[in-house]
Order: sequence, then C-alpha cells, then structure tokens
Amino acid sequence: MTEIATKLIDKVNTPDDLKHMEISELYSLSDEIRELIIKKVNTTGGHFGPNLGMVEATVALHYVFKSPEDKIVFDVSHQCYPHKILTGRKEGFTNPDMYSKYTGYTAPEESEHDLFKVGHTSTSISLATGLAKARDIIGGKENIIAIIGDGSLTGGEALEGLNNAATLGSNIIVIVNDNDMSIAENQGGICNLLTELRNNNGNVQNNFFKALGFDYYYIQDGHNIESLIETFSKVKDADHPILIHMHTQKGKGFEPAMINKEPFHWILPGTLDHLHETSDSQIDESYESITKDYLLKKVSEGLPIVALNAATPGVFAWDKDFRTKMGSHYVDVGIAEQQAVAMASGIAKRGGKAVLGIMSSFIQRAYDQLSQDLALNNNPATILVFWGGISGADATHLCTFDIPLISNIPNIVYLAPTCKEEYERMLDWSVKQNDYSVAIRVPMAISYSGEIDNTDYSNLNKYKMVEKGEKVAIIALGSFFEKGKEVKNLLADKLGINATLINPKYITGLDKEMLDSLKSSHTIVVTLEDGELDGGFGEKITRFYGNSSMKVLNYGSYKEFTDRISLEDLYNKYHLTPELIVEDIHRTI
Repeated sequence: MTEIATKLIDKVNTPDDLKHMEISELYSLSDEIRELIIKKVNTTGGHFGPNLGMVEATVALHYVFKSPEDKIVFDVSHQCYPHKILTGRKEGFTNPDMYSKYTGYTAPEESEHDLFKVGHTSTSISLATGLAKARDIIGGKENIIAIIGDGSLTGGEALEGLNNAATLGSNIIVIVNDNDMSIAENQGGICNLLTELRNNNGNVQNNFFKALGFDYYYIQDGHNIESLIETFSKVKDADHPILIHMHTQKGKGFEPAMINKEPFHWILPGTLDHLHETSDSQIDESYESITKDYLLKKVSEGLPIVALNAATPGVFAWDKDFRTKMGSHYVDVGIAEQQAVAMASGIAKRGGKAVLGIMSSFIQRAYDQLSQDLALNNNPATILVFWGGISGADATHLCTFDIPLISNIPNIVYLAPTCKEEYERMLDWSVKQNDYSVAIRVPMAISYSGEIDNTDYSNLNKYKMVEKGEKVAIIALGSFFEKGKEVKNLLADKLGINATLINPKYITGLDKEMLDSLKSSHTIVVTLEDGELDGGFGEKITRFYGNSSMKVLNYGSYKEFTDRISLEDLYNKYHLTPELIVEDIHRTI
C-alpha cells in the first residue's frame, strides 16, 4: 500500500466522515491538513498564518456540528482553508493542478457549506444575527455559528453585531479566535480586554462579553481537540446567545510564522523557499519608500505629522522599523477604517497633519466618514489610496471602485500623479495646505518624468497639456498616463494622427478652459482611467461635451465584480490595449 493511500485525508470527503474517527486520528488529520495548506499556499500565495491557526478548531467544529444544516459564518474568511478541505474541496489542496480552482475565501457557488462570499472584516456576527432571526421566524432549529478573529473585533460592525446578538434570545454561537494578533500587532482597548481574559483563564470581574449578555466560555488551548469538542458539545443547540473565547496560535505548526507573525499573515508564492536566503542588494525606490522617507523627514523637522492606518501597514511597507522611528507620530487604529478617517479629520481640525494610508478596496468601508466627518467639515487631512486599479484579484479585494466613490464627494480634492516628481509635489502640497480635504491615488509602479514639478495644486483642476496635436485628444489619468503615450505613438504610426496628450492630474474636477479649447481642432476625445467607468473620471468629460459635436470614448473597467481573471483578459475585454483603442478610434473617425 502506498503512503498516499494511508493518509487520513483520503477518507474525508464530507464533514460527516470526521464523526467516525478517533481523537488521535483527528490530531493526525490536523497535521495532514496543515501540511497541505503550507505546500499549497507556498505555491500560489495567500493567507498563511490565519489558516494554520484554525486547523484543530475547524476539525472540532465539523466533528460536533452538522454543516450545512448548522450554519458556520467565517469572518473575513481568510481562515477557511481547513473548512474547504473538509467540505469536499480537498482536491484544491492535494492536487497542484487544481490549486487555483477554489478562491481563497468562502464562496457559496463552490459549496453549500459556504454561506457568504466575504473578504472584508468584522461582518460575521452581523451576518449570523440575520441568519438566526430568519431561522427563528421561519421555525428552524439549526445552530448558527459566527467565527471572528485576527483583530476583527476592533471593527465597528463587530461590536454592532455583538450588541444585537447578545439580545437575540435564541441560539447564536460566537467563536472569538484570539491569537493575540491582527494583521500586524493588535491595537486598542478591545485587545487589552482579550489579554486580561487570557491571562486569567477567562475569569475576570469585568467581563465585557458577560456584561453584554452572553453565556461565556473560555478555551485556553484552541489546538486541544478534546477541549474544543467538549466545549462545542456543551453549547450545541443552546437556546440563548453563547460566546466562546478561544486562544490559538497564529501560524501554528510552522515555526517562522509563529515567531514572526506579521509577514506570514499573507505570503507571496515561493516565500518559504527563500526563508534562509540573504541579500545585500539595495531595495529599489518605490512610492512606499518615498512616502516613508517624507514622513520621517517632516517629523524630524517638527511638523505635527500623524501617520495613520487601519491594521494594514504592510500594504504601504510601514514596517516595524518605520513605526518605531515614527513613535507617537504613528497610529494603527486596528481594523477600523471609519475610525481612521474620523480620527484623521479630528487631527486636522486641531492643527495636526494627518496622513492616512489605506488600500483602495478598504476605503469603501468608510464612505460615510469620508462624506460627513471629513469632507462636510472640509478638514485638511491627507488620504493616500494605495493599490487602486484594475487587477486579477479575488472579487472581495477589487480596487477599481475608489475613483467613483471618492471623486463624487464634495470638498475632496482627489489627485492622480503619473510619476515620482508629481507624487512628491502633491504629497508636500497636501500636507502643508489648510484649505482642502485631499486624497492622492498612489500608482503601483514607479516612473520618473525627469522634470521638477512646480505645480501650484491650490489652483484647482488645471490639467497639463503634455503634447499639443490635433483631431484626437487623449486624456490619460494617473497610472494610465503611460498607456496614453502608447496610444498616441500608435495613432501616429497606424493612422498618421498627431494626437494631443493631456495629463489631467485632478480626478475630481474639470479644466473647462482646456476642454473648450479642444473643440476647435479635435473631433474625438479619449479618456483612460485605471478603474470603473460608471461614475468615474471619463464620464465627467463625456458630460461636459454632451451638448457639442465632440465624440468621447471612455476606457476603463465595467461595473462588475470580477474574480481572479487575468489582467490580460480584462484589458482585452475592456479594450484597454493600445491596439484595440486605436481600432476604436479608426472606426469612430
């Protein structure tokens, strides 16, 4: 008999198969699951530490409860790999040819064991309260289980969910996976509460969860399958709200991830193959390094800078060295984008210089704060939006929606640099001025103009005419400026057209004087933007020319959720290659 045939994972095709195993087999199965996750994630990239820390708990959950009749809701769902392996999708982890078949998050289209497609944080308890309420109204009897962890309790929606779950008056089981970490270090009073509970084995006088109304259970070792099964069995079919506080080890079973948790929250393909390699080469300059250098310089000069982020410092390369050097000038608010925006507004109101770094996909979590707390009050905070653009990302982490979202809020000046020189000038202007709420869409790949940017960005909505031509005008925004250059060159080569090339710089306003001037010598205006067209930059240009004979062609992404589609396929679909754009222009002419 081969080694593969003797593996316990071969016997598990549904969660019911666990119920016939001995406890010792469940431990061995957990080891096998962990090995599969390590190998798969090292090949494809993805969430590493969160999944390794949830293996035994997931095994115990499926041993005690009966999914999909009992409903399990994962917060963020970046810890759902063990769940996927146990619910009929193990081929996505055992067969390298199938590694990309399943998404990195729960997905109802994959399995009836997944309730929601989720990839953002602090939502599981709120979603579970809805499931429980519907069950009670309809007359169901199943268990409703919400799993939350990795710092997600710091998010406002998590507290809203707890507030409502505690008074539901029927079965709802909240499992707090407490691994003493968020994506980076845990932050805030909620984390202090969890620490106090851990240090006292769950026995403290001021137990927040009990005060809310939960029946509270504490599991000191969230990797002890016997303890997990015992506690889960006790609370199964309870007729009132339960909260289980479970202490686990993030990165369990892989020592480097247990020791250095932050960089192993999510890893790139091949990360584990290069653990022991060292390099003396210099790190290339990037917008992240430029930002760090600028902030540290301004702090050293005595400027009242406060750099903020919402639990994702790695997105901006705000590493421990940077955070240490910034000292009290650095704030991680935890997974709480609403708090981050409102705090930035408060800092600006009091005379501080708030610089909030945020990933495009997460800015939408603070829409009301952007509108009401920041823009309505016109406070001069600076928001740096990273990773904005069309990509082959999972549907839960698309970064194509920030332009329509931010650019349609009054009082916010949204800027789109095309190069290092413009970015440095925009950042410095934004930090020093006191008249506007400012956002800057930071490009992914760095480029250089070789020219000093002396633009006075207080003179709002003045575009830059880079090259004056005729017939066709190309208005190429931010990171798509280089694509605009390619289209201009191809128009000259293929159609003999010397097109005008414009760098708009401003996402939020129109240079009406320049746009009017194009009418005399141009018949087509082309807009390029690295984001959604609906409500975006190009539509503003189209609306401007609506009562004229000018033809306007808008290029960007459609209003849709794409899911792990290659950038090449998306560019072809959206006609975002120079060749396809030139063909469209030719047909229009």
